[in-house]
Amino acid sequence: MIISVTGIGLLGGSLALSLREKYPNVRFVGVDTSVVNQKIALAKGIVDEIVSLEEALEIAELNVLATPVDAIQKLLPIMLDAIPEGRTIMDLGSTKELICKAADQHPKRGQFVAVHPMAGTENSGPGAAFKELLGNKNVIICDRDKSNSDSLALVETFLRDAGMKIHYMRPVEHDLHLAYVSHLSHISSFALGLTVLDKEQDEQTIFDMASTGFSSTVRLAKSSPQMWAPIFDQNKTNVSKALGDYIELLKKFKDAIDNKDLDTSLSFMTRANEIGRILAGIEKK
Repeated sequence: MIISVTGIGLLGGSLALSLREKYPNVRFVGVDTSVVNQKIALAKGIVDEIVSLEEALEIAELNVLATPVDAIQKLLPIMLDAIPEGRTIMDLGSTKELICKAADQHPKRGQFVAVHPMAGTENSGPGAAFKELLGNKNVIICDRDKSNSDSLALVETFLRDAGMKIHYMRPVEHDLHLAYVSHLSHISSFALGLTVLDKEQDEQTIFDMASTGFSSTVRLAKSSPQMWAPIFDQNKTNVSKALGDYIELLKKFKDAIDNKDLDTSLSFMTRANEIGRILAGIEKK
């Protein structure tokens, strides 16, 4: 069997490395416009060979589309045009509504499975990929009823073999929830990083004074702008609503501090502490 990965980055590379361990006889081929990424992917053993997109579609039973989401939206109809019958395309995009719409009217829609692994780090590229990334993580499949049963079963098998826990959602539902639990946290981290950089001109001061709390909060600000800008754009309605809610709460927090309203500040933080209980319960499942 041959699996192709188009866009050999953190997610696509980690999936390939994970499946390589389970399927030593599977051949992996890569498609990437970056010569640097090609060389790293070959050196790390993520893929056995670099091929063109046309060749990948011709030879691979499963085609993993792991580019930034704007490229997924453009490439998906082109790939569906070219893919032979009986083959499958799965994407790994962090937004789903526009990507699914790009495939919905295509006669080969059934050969596409819309996937979003809930995993990642602040690092990007094939050099950041590692086989343990996806283990015990959730993965969302959207519009499973629109995928052919054979394609869906193939993708589900590989996701489970990578150690992932499968959940099912509609694209609109997915994008709404992700705006709050993923996209907003990245914007918050980018904004915090910018705020500190604008106020602290001395980089050594930042390094000397930064605590582990600051480092963990701003960690996501190191994420790839090339990946995240298209995500914010594709999910702009939900992200804007989430940002509006967040800004309103920040204003209330500021007012409480300005007015020396200790009771309100304590109330906000006490309520926020509940997120720890919720996350602890989720991790036990």
